[in-house]
Amino acid sequence: MSTEGNSQPEALTISSFLESRAPGSKGIFKNAFAGSNAAELPALRLLCSSEECDGTRVFRAEQGIMGAGGDSNWVRLVLAYRCRSCEKEQKLFFLLSQPNYVGNHNPIEIIKVAEWPVFGSWVPSRLLKIAGPDRDMFLKGKRAEGQGLGIGAFGYYRRVVERQKGRIIEQIKKVATRTGAQQEVLDLLDAARKETQFSKAIDLVKDAIPDQLRLKGHNPLTLLHDALSRGLHNESDEDCLQIAHDIRIMLTELVNRIDQALADQSELDSALSRLVNSSTSS
Repeated sequence: MSTEGNSQPEALTISSFLESRAPGSKGIFKNAFAGSNAAELPALRLLCSSEECDGTRVFRAEQGIMGAGGDSNWVRLVLAYRCRSCEKEQKLFFLLSQPNYVGNHNPIEIIKVAEWPVFGSWVPSRLLKIAGPDRDMFLKGKRAEGQGLGIGAFGYYRRVVERQKGRIIEQIKKVATRTGAQQEVLDLLDAARKETQFSKAIDLVKDAIPDQLRLKGHNPLTLLHDALSRGLHNESDEDCLQIAHDIRIMLTELVNRIDQALADQSELDSALSRLVNSSTSS
């Protein structure tokens, strides 16, 4: 299981290795762990999917390194972490390490075998809401993306976007309504929401997207349609993986902007109502 020549993994910190490397990754470490007790293990910044957090939070080890046997060449290790913010979300790492992993001064190799919850499975709750009944399908796409399965990830994301385009457009219409769009714009959004063909629906609303939702001036639905179309033309698995990643990023940013636009308008409405009420009562 050793590596040779230029194929050796680059040296990196154990923290970044645990935080960002997918299962199957290898790392070469000096001083991998200062000690085996929980207090001596490094804090990690990981994604927490609890309703309270729903984002990146600090996780701390809740117990020391658990050895699970092995031989003179490789030792099986388990690390257990818990979110310090909500105290609910747990993260488990399953590692294979060369011996002398505590306070080691000579380089050793460590392999990330697995982790739970599954690497790359976290998705913001607001994005899962837009996926609606296809929530599980979107999560399958995210897991496929995390495992480097480009065609699979692209296929799942494409089905979710095309099947839930009405839900997405309905949210866009809410922003348009709250920001005072003209009736003809709202009518176009309604027509697009009811249109069964995805490409026709996108064409209907090419000029009807509120400015607050545009991505550097671009219509996000047009960008999504273009990305979905590109993946249909015999791209490699690697190309599909990049397209799938781009689809998820664009969809995430669109949902974030929708939520922010509605929140801003709600806050403005509340402030305006208070000021009007205060003015009429004085």
